[in-house]
Parts: sequence; C-alpha cells; structure tokens
Amino acid sequence: MQLLELTPAELAFLKTPVPTSGNWPTRLTRRLAATLTARLRLPVQTQAQPAPAPETAPTAPVWQPDAALAALWLTRRLGGRDVAGGLSFVPGSFVRTLNAALAESWLDAPPQCALPHALAWRVTAGLTQATLTVRLPHSPVDLTRWARETIRHG
Repeated sequence: MQLLELTPAELAFLKTPVPTSGNWPTRLTRRLAATLTARLRLPVQTQAQPAPAPETAPTAPVWQPDAALAALWLTRRLGGRDVAGGLSFVPGSFVRTLNAALAESWLDAPPQCALPHALAWRVTAGLTQATLTVRLPHSPVDLTRWARETIRHG
C-alpha cells in the first residue's frame, strides 16, 4: 500500500508547536478533572487550592486523597452510585491512575520554572466534595525520572 503525499495544510499542522496553554499546574488540574470524569463516569471539577509546603521532599510523588474521594473512587469503580462515608485506605488503582495522569502531564511539557513542592485541589463530583494533595520531589530531574518509569511500567 502506497502512502499519499501530505498536503501543505497537513505539513503546516504537523510543524506547528504544541500549544501549552497555561502553566503546568493548570494543565495538570485540567488533566486530573478529565481523567477522573472518565474513570468515575461522573462530571468532576477540580479547583486548585494552596498547598502546605511539606517538611521533607519525597523522591517520588505522594498522593493524599481524603477519605471522601477514596470512597467515591471505590464506590464508582465497583459500579455503585451512592457514596456514603469515607475510607481509611487509598485503593491502589486510584494511585496508579493519578500517577499516570501526573506522569503524562509532566512529560508532555515540563515547566520551565521552579517545581512546586506540593499541589492541592478541591474536587467536586456530584454531591461529593473532597480534597486531593500531591507532594512532589524538589528536583525536576527526579520527577522526570519517576515519570518515565511510571509510563514505562504502567
């Protein structure tokens, strides 16, 4: 099968740099909302909030969803509709999903500025109000190494 030549419009499109609207935390916020909406089959809004600076820097991202968000994840992923209460543990599938979203967002276009030590969001899904925080390594090199490993083994 012979491939057709690309048109000038197609060539121009392929040569156009990928737009990076907004900064990296903003892009990650949008990606998390889209990922959670798809996985939970429920409209999810994420709103960035100030995050407390961690005392120590982890070598890999550390997610901290609250009990309400963990319960929402488990309930919806198991086919339930009504969420009641919270969970004292975070399902591994939830952490893997969050890691994949973070790694893809980071590798798409790492920021050209200093890496924040932590990020936090207010998550709204249906009647559930929750918070989600991630502590990040201080070094962009460490985060890049982690992201590549996450994508490679995910």
